[in-house]
Amino acid sequence: MTALDSAATELPAPWFSTGSFVRAAIVFVPAILFVGGLMARVAGSTDTNPWYQSLTLPVFQPPPALFGIAWAILYTLIALALAFVWGSRDVPGKGLAIGLFAAGFALNLTWSPLFFRAHMISAALGVLVAMLLVALATAWASWRINRLAGWLMIPYVLWLCFAMAINTSVLVLNPTADAMQMGV
Repeated sequence: MTALDSAATELPAPWFSTGSFVRAAIVFVPAILFVGGLMARVAGSTDTNPWYQSLTLPVFQPPPALFGIAWAILYTLIALALAFVWGSRDVPGKGLAIGLFAAGFALNLTWSPLFFRAHMISAALGVLVAMLLVALATAWASWRINRLAGWLMIPYVLWLCFAMAINTSVLVLNPTADAMQMGV
């Protein structure tokens, strides 16, 4: 038996279950894509939203089609990160990482309705700050369990920073469009 044959037949580390990861990924990826996409659709976060179209947007605002593509990729990556954490057996901090993910996803689902439906640009910015902090904590907690899970969270963290820049610019460029500023 060669070293290559030996490596190919090695079992995964006792703290990780490939089967649990695969089952979790099969459930989490489509579920997160579906729920995230549904919330965006229900909130009216499309390029046909008349209120959004009336705003002055920052020059670095990507084209509308890019948002759907970016979120599909990001939701897939964070779902895979969650699946890697889920597939880890009896690892300290697993419950914390899953709880942080759930809290972060719940926050994520509140942003679109606040921004696009309620027109609360400043409140949405506050949610983005909370999302970023929770995403950083989730990335760290996930990384401690499975390095790849932590790395898969990094694009989401970077996107949230970019989203904060867009949200802040929209607020600055459209101070009278914020429902909170108007006392609504």
